[in-house]
Amino acid sequence: MDLYEYQGKELFRLLEIPVPDGRAASTAAEARDAAEGLGGQVVVKAQVLTGGRGKAGGIKPADGPAEAESRAEEILGLNINGHVVRRLWVERASEVAREYYLSVTFDRGEKKPLFMLTREGGVDIEEVAASTPEKVARLHVEPLTGFQPFEARWLCFAAGITEPGEMKQVVDIIKKLRGGFSALDAMLLEINPLIVTPEGEVRALDAKVTIDDNALYRHSRIAEGQASEDGDPQERMARERGVTYVKLDGEIGVLGNGAGLVMSTLDVVGQAGGRPANFCDLGGGAQADSVVSALEVITSDRSVRGIVFNIFGGITRGDEVARGLLEALDRLTIDLPIVVRLDGTLAEAGRALLAERAPQNVYVESTMLAAAGRVVELAS
Repeated sequence: MDLYEYQGKELFRLLEIPVPDGRAASTAAEARDAAEGLGGQVVVKAQVLTGGRGKAGGIKPADGPAEAESRAEEILGLNINGHVVRRLWVERASEVAREYYLSVTFDRGEKKPLFMLTREGGVDIEEVAASTPEKVARLHVEPLTGFQPFEARWLCFAAGITEPGEMKQVVDIIKKLRGGFSALDAMLLEINPLIVTPEGEVRALDAKVTIDDNALYRHSRIAEGQASEDGDPQERMARERGVTYVKLDGEIGVLGNGAGLVMSTLDVVGQAGGRPANFCDLGGGAQADSVVSALEVITSDRSVRGIVFNIFGGITRGDEVARGLLEALDRLTIDLPIVVRLDGTLAEAGRALLAERAPQNVYVESTMLAAAGRVVELAS
């Protein structure tokens, strides 16, 4: 689960990581009140779960309450990469002498937390890593030994941060990020930029936080505090129904059992000339209740023009999958074409059952490529 900047900064404040003073606002009047309370020059920042806010006009300075209200009116309702701005963060403006980048994320390949630190802050880390990789200091943290203070100092030296006062502060922030990474069950804690003020104070000017969804039961306050009304409606519905779902930008709904199989289906739909509208994983089985929940989420996306249902029966039998799908379709009204690919254990029996009892908008194929080609053809 991704958090908004203002939520991430509240967590950073709890971790005792320095952040600028600020207040959340949902209206232009609230932004004016926030600016009055903060005093002086402020920055009005759109709160959306996407990058590129500055380039899209979602971050604007204001010299006082009246200008903050005006800037808020300009930003609220702005569409930034498909995300409509409904919430703002108004914070006291910071003078910037230098900008760094600091993050800790989970490296799935190494199965270890990975720290990255560079003096090239304020820009996308991907750009820095691609053009000047030698400027990015990287360090994997050993899970068994835990984080060691000398590792933070090594990161600073490797990144070229050698001024004693700055290094001391950055080392302290790295230590607190590492503690928070474990305590919050985080997948990413990112500060970009981590600024140095003209007075030499190091503080987090931005906060990007991703929490492991599987650990949210241990962090109910974080889950409850997420402003769900600002998120993608399909992904919000999926969370409410316990469906593993990721919204994409195509027109072919994709449903399968197993993350690897669904990922393969996305590729094959693309190979057949279509664009996947989502990633949706039923997990190991395909019971009627889970199929109903998944189809409700997929069909709530009005851009979907066809659905491919890709199931491989291992422990789950093909005839059981077919019965679950038929029961689900009895409980739903779906006019879109649905192409079902069944393979594996008792797949022939499942395909025969669907051919005999399925509605007219359900088509059965025996291979993934044939199913992808059929659904793309029907959707067009």
